[in-house]
Amino acid sequence: MTPQNYVQEKAAGSGSSFYYAFLFLPPPRRAAITAFYAFCREIDDVVDEVSDPGVAATKLAWWRQEVARAFAGTPQHPAMQALMPHVADYDIRAEHLLAVIDGCEMDLQQSRYLDYTGLQRYCHLVAGVVGEVASGIFGRTEAATVGYAHQLGLAFQLTNIIRDVGDDARRGRIYLPVNELKQFDVKAQEILNRTYNERFTALMRFQAERAHRCYDEALALLPECDRATQKPGLMMANIYRTLLREIEAGGFQVLHQRISLTPVRKLWIAMQTNWRGR
Repeated sequence: MTPQNYVQEKAAGSGSSFYYAFLFLPPPRRAAITAFYAFCREIDDVVDEVSDPGVAATKLAWWRQEVARAFAGTPQHPAMQALMPHVADYDIRAEHLLAVIDGCEMDLQQSRYLDYTGLQRYCHLVAGVVGEVASGIFGRTEAATVGYAHQLGLAFQLTNIIRDVGDDARRGRIYLPVNELKQFDVKAQEILNRTYNERFTALMRFQAERAHRCYDEALALLPECDRATQKPGLMMANIYRTLLREIEAGGFQVLHQRISLTPVRKLWIAMQTNWRGR
């Protein structure tokens, strides 16, 4: 299997909403974003699939060394072998990849966030930096587009947190800020016990409203001259926001299930965004 085939299978097999947006890119940009996404999946999988924190930390340390090797010209992993031919064209730097590793490593070091400010730091590393790299691959001409990409990444991550509250809790992580749990009088044990009540619904509504504000703020930051090239990001925004609205409409039933959109629906939303341009 070639490195290119490896990252293609990694991206397609993830079932992620991102994959559907990649389909509309020209081949060189599609190859670059697919390789970068595969790298991000590899790092994320270390934390999600390795149960022993010590082993996970060792694997992340190996990935740090792999980034150094790759930028020195000797990548070993197929994801890095597929990515490295594109780094110069799209200004993908070692610091970007290391930031993604830093973000995932935070999951090994802490499972709670005292407030939204602390959570934002985590989101910046695992989503904002990813958005920045992606926007460069899609094609940007204005510096302001970087701000848009970071804010959109934050919106995506907040949506993920809302969707995955139950799954994350069963892994020992609750990303909802501690001070906001207290504000709405929701106990961590209630989340672990899959307890739905008016207090939990109010807390989740608060989270969803913030995510919607982030989407609105991101779109307001996108310069008009970069709107056409950033269309894949807009596709992902429409897919993710549709998911968020589905969760809202269903009363935030996220403790016992992982709500998702069907592949056909994701593709349809991406196609509509491609036609409309927004």
